[in-house]
Amino acid sequence: MFTNVLNTTKSFFLHFFFWIGVWFFFVYFFSYNSTDTVYITWFSSLLLPITIITTYITTYVLIPKYLLTKQYFKLGLYGFYTLVLSTYLIVLAIYGSFIFITQLEISKVPPMGRNFIFILILVYLVVGLTSFVSLLKHNFNVQSKFKTLENKILETNLQIKQQELNYLKKQIHPHFLFNTLNTIYGFALKKSEHTPDIILKLSNLLDYILYQVQKPKVQINEEVAHIKEYIELEEIRFKDRLLVSFINKIDDTFLEIPPMLFMPFIENAFKHGSIVNHFLTIEIQLTITDSNLQFECKNSFIDTSADESSGIGLENIKKRLQLLYPEKYELMIEIIDAFFIVTLEIQLEKHE
Repeated sequence: MFTNVLNTTKSFFLHFFFWIGVWFFFVYFFSYNSTDTVYITWFSSLLLPITIITTYITTYVLIPKYLLTKQYFKLGLYGFYTLVLSTYLIVLAIYGSFIFITQLEISKVPPMGRNFIFILILVYLVVGLTSFVSLLKHNFNVQSKFKTLENKILETNLQIKQQELNYLKKQIHPHFLFNTLNTIYGFALKKSEHTPDIILKLSNLLDYILYQVQKPKVQINEEVAHIKEYIELEEIRFKDRLLVSFINKIDDTFLEIPPMLFMPFIENAFKHGSIVNHFLTIEIQLTITDSNLQFECKNSFIDTSADESSGIGLENIKKRLQLLYPEKYELMIEIIDAFFIVTLEIQLEKHE
């Protein structure tokens, strides 16, 4: 309420001082080659309300109702009516001043006050100036509202994107824990001596999941350590039936990437891989340069009737990649020579 009153008061005084300035402009204009201050003052005072009426009709009626709504026929029609009205009032002001102020003595009329065309141009010069300012203000308000709306849309999209990413990560965590807990359960049933070691490693992995994975990004060396701990867990589970290698070549170990980006591929390699010639063979390679990330995970695989690419983890990682690296990644899943191969390449931004 107070803000509206303050804005109204500010607008009133702004208009008031503007029209005072226009009145002084008229006085200065009609003072050219004339010293009759009485006529100049009165004529300028008569011309001012005519200019005010014409200006407000143009800026508050013609422009918003017809120009901005593209009703050009009505704009031309009512614009013509406005011109006729202003012309009529200007003629009345000229003849009224000539009759009542100069007492029909033409010599007392200033040179600039005798030319109707000049006076009409003078009035419409003010009208044109205020109309131009009004259009600029309208355009600025439209751009400002559009920018505000655009920012709100971007903010909403970012929130939706973040919520979707959080949802996908929450789906990945139970998937990983389910597999690991199954491993612990199997060893516990066998009363294996490796059970405490597995529980300790799982504790480290849980710490990673509960705290580090909540961050939007983690350092690549933390992700690599997490992968190695998971591989060590699987080595205990498979014992001498596993041949696994993990080669990583990373230029910048402090590079930050989204957490658990590669784990769904590695989990599926262990879960769906086939034992061929008495061994489950898994080969993992991770190479990162300044602008490129290449990840490959191969596992021995002979059951071609299974569609490994439809797993929950892989579907989620595809969605995450699309959200995190739109148009900047390439994911290939194929079976070649009894190997199930996942290849991921991401174009990294500098200083990511």
